[in-house]
Amino acid sequence: MPVSATREISTFKGHERRLRADRIGLPGLLLSVVAASAPLMVTAGVMATTYGTMGIVGQPLLFVILGVVLTLFSFGYAEMSRHVHNAGAFYAYIARGLGGTAGAAASVVALVAYSTLQFGIYGIFGYELSGLLDTHLGVSIAWWVPALAAALAVGALGWLKIDLNARVLGVLLLIECVMVVVFDCVGLGSPGAEGFSLRAFDLDSLGGGGLGTALCFTIAAFVGFEQAAVYAEETSRPQVVVARVTFLAVGLVAVFFAIGSWALTVAAGPGHIVGLAQELGPNLLFKLTEDRLGGAFADVMHLFYVTGMFAALLSFHNVVARYAFAMGREGLLPAAMGRTARASGAPAHGSLLQSLVSVAAIGIFALTDGRPNGDPTAPIQRMFTWTGNVGALGIIVLMAAACAAVITFFVRRGAARVQGPRLVASALAGIALLVIAAYAVKDFDVLLGADPTSPLRWILPSIIGTAVVIGLIYGIVLKYVRPEVHAAIGLGNEAFQLEKAAVSAATAETSDSSESSGPAGR
Repeated sequence: MPVSATREISTFKGHERRLRADRIGLPGLLLSVVAASAPLMVTAGVMATTYGTMGIVGQPLLFVILGVVLTLFSFGYAEMSRHVHNAGAFYAYIARGLGGTAGAAASVVALVAYSTLQFGIYGIFGYELSGLLDTHLGVSIAWWVPALAAALAVGALGWLKIDLNARVLGVLLLIECVMVVVFDCVGLGSPGAEGFSLRAFDLDSLGGGGLGTALCFTIAAFVGFEQAAVYAEETSRPQVVVARVTFLAVGLVAVFFAIGSWALTVAAGPGHIVGLAQELGPNLLFKLTEDRLGGAFADVMHLFYVTGMFAALLSFHNVVARYAFAMGREGLLPAAMGRTARASGAPAHGSLLQSLVSVAAIGIFALTDGRPNGDPTAPIQRMFTWTGNVGALGIIVLMAAACAAVITFFVRRGAARVQGPRLVASALAGIALLVIAAYAVKDFDVLLGADPTSPLRWILPSIIGTAVVIGLIYGIVLKYVRPEVHAAIGLGNEAFQLEKAAVSAATAETSDSSESSGPAGR
């Protein structure tokens, strides 16, 4: 048998029911997951929004704190990746630890969370690209036009091989990182009127009305590190690569964004950063850059800000498509979702589904806009900020549930003593994540800039709660109506191997029965 053939993942259901193995190594996987963080998008968009909307000066300290929490989370999560290889990642881990019903709920939450995060990026992408076209080419178009064009382009790329996508992501990511590092150097080297300051790392800098949503939005900047497990079926040596990429991604993101947000604070001045962010919004980074490096460099940075968002869109799209594929393969979604394209091996039907949902979301926000071109209300203040926080809240809930699943998984297998340090780390991370989720829900009115009695402050976070309830009901129904599907939740390719073994056993039993009855019948 050829070597390449031995690396294929056999699913007993044919080639179209599995993702192609050994297609991506450590460098490509690291680029794919870190690209979801979009360095320029976070530095210009997320950080400016957190400073301006939530009024938290100590954002650099938040990155350090969350870096510690997510590192603790990664100890158990990465260890789980050595035992479970499934494109369903979060929901597969939760199913293997907490049961099929919990896994079904997690699958619904994962689809909602990652999709809403992607919707937010479409909004800010459309707004920024339409602004660039108006400024440099004199072309005035509504934000939703480039957003829809991006959705179609991302959908087309979703059908292609991940190798091509990784190369595209890698080039864009490298340029973004270099430009942010350049700003960090000049920002720290040419501080604002208040001079060089470490105030952003003081605990009192966390004071403000929106600490909960600031934590939630800051976690959104980390989202991507956990996606390594989604590609486990397609990596070489998944037992090693997924764990390494997870830890590398958490460390790189924490350090990179802590320094980046600190440089923004120093360049603007700790006492002025909130006011400037409220005034300039995402243009805060580009204004500070222009003051130090000139308009040409700021314009180039703005261009790669947009391409970086496209890279993040592509990364999130690939993840959602793989979740849909895993769910279709296991019967949680229609079987068509669990088939891949023959030419590329990509989860084509999952990709198509995500494209249609994205187009629908863009259409809904466009129809309810009613603002003139250039007004950021719908694409940024609503689509980016609202859906970004809803998605981040969903990821926090999934991570907390995954912590409980990791503990249960290893305890049930009698490995509690061996895995003791990892289980303690998972417990600490789970408690921290639940606290963050509670504070985020409590502070949602700050995010909206609304009265605490506004029903919208409960409606938005309840999207995740509703997804949990729907998923639990779905799991319970499956348990009694389709028990074979419920039993296979989270098993992925293992379910096909078990089915193959059962068919083989039944065939052998039938054959033995025929042989034993043959002579007696003569």
